[in-house]
Amino acid sequence: MNQEIIYIISAIFVVSWIFQAVHYLYVLGAFNRYKNAEVSGKLPPLSVVICAKNEAANLKKFLPGILEQDYPEFQVVVVNDTSTDETELVLAEMKNNYNNLYYTFIPVDKKFFHGKKLALTLGIKAAKYDHLVLTDADCYPASKEWLRHMAGTFTDTKKIVLGYGGYEKHKGLLNLMVRFETFWNAVQYFGFALTVRPFMGVGRNIAYEKQLFTDSSQFRNNLSVASGDDDLFIIEAGTKQNTTICSIPESHTLSIPPKTLQELRIQKSRHLTSSVHYPFSIKLWLFFEFLTRQLFWLLTVCSIIFSIFAPIAGVLFAVLIIIKLTVLSKAGNKLRQGKLFWALLLFDWLIPIWIGILWISNLLRPKRIKWK
Repeated sequence: MNQEIIYIISAIFVVSWIFQAVHYLYVLGAFNRYKNAEVSGKLPPLSVVICAKNEAANLKKFLPGILEQDYPEFQVVVVNDTSTDETELVLAEMKNNYNNLYYTFIPVDKKFFHGKKLALTLGIKAAKYDHLVLTDADCYPASKEWLRHMAGTFTDTKKIVLGYGGYEKHKGLLNLMVRFETFWNAVQYFGFALTVRPFMGVGRNIAYEKQLFTDSSQFRNNLSVASGDDDLFIIEAGTKQNTTICSIPESHTLSIPPKTLQELRIQKSRHLTSSVHYPFSIKLWLFFEFLTRQLFWLLTVCSIIFSIFAPIAGVLFAVLIIIKLTVLSKAGNKLRQGKLFWALLLFDWLIPIWIGILWISNLLRPKRIKWK
């Protein structure tokens, strides 16, 4: 092989190695270095906001666990978003048993399509308290202290709290991929919030002050975007100064995971619709993370097959994998994710390919992505 080509490949390999090492040690590693804030003794009154679209079964199963939280003063606001199932009946029956439940609805209008942001906007406007905690209808708290930990992280300066929204553990490779990606993404957005700048959270578990929503233009300006009720809002309203994280296991929420590849494809495609609206600096960093990750794996394989600097490549590969596994192992212990970090060996190279295919698919068929 031409010597110049070998030098170019070697340079790309080293640059990819450095970027990946920095990303893990500096960004993701910041989560491991962070000490969870103690729960404040002053707990503000809360409004929990949930948007529900044909979620009668999930509301009946999971809503009591939210309504019965161990918290001094809170209400739960549920927005019934054009549901055609028994959501209205379920909510009406629960209202008889829970005084802290309030619900409203959006009627079906075949001439007007709207995304989740409209339902969330109505729910937040209906909330009577200034501190909000958001979750989804298919989520349930990991403990009765969920609200205490999320709200107890608020301070005079910290007005946004990013929480962890995991998925139930089931058998199968698909479930493993869903849980690993969710875990990895959480460690990343926790790390970004602590180092670079907050750029996303998850609507399954996030808290912020109502005034931040009132001042935000993201919902009004991006109503047509199928996703972004969490990340686009955080990008506009969040700063390193006003944003914090809450990763205590008792503060987690759990969700029903997608059961088929098709369900996962629809979910991830919807989530990706907001990524094009990220600031250039965030898009650039995330692009280089994906690119260098794939280049590192590809060039490692090539170096072994074609015997190009194979010994050095083997050592660098081993060192980087050890760095990644060590960082994720510590993060997994903090989040009580067990041995999930070992899934890195399979999904570290596979997930970027999957996301890339979905991203291209979204570009080719953007109108098919809707809030369901």
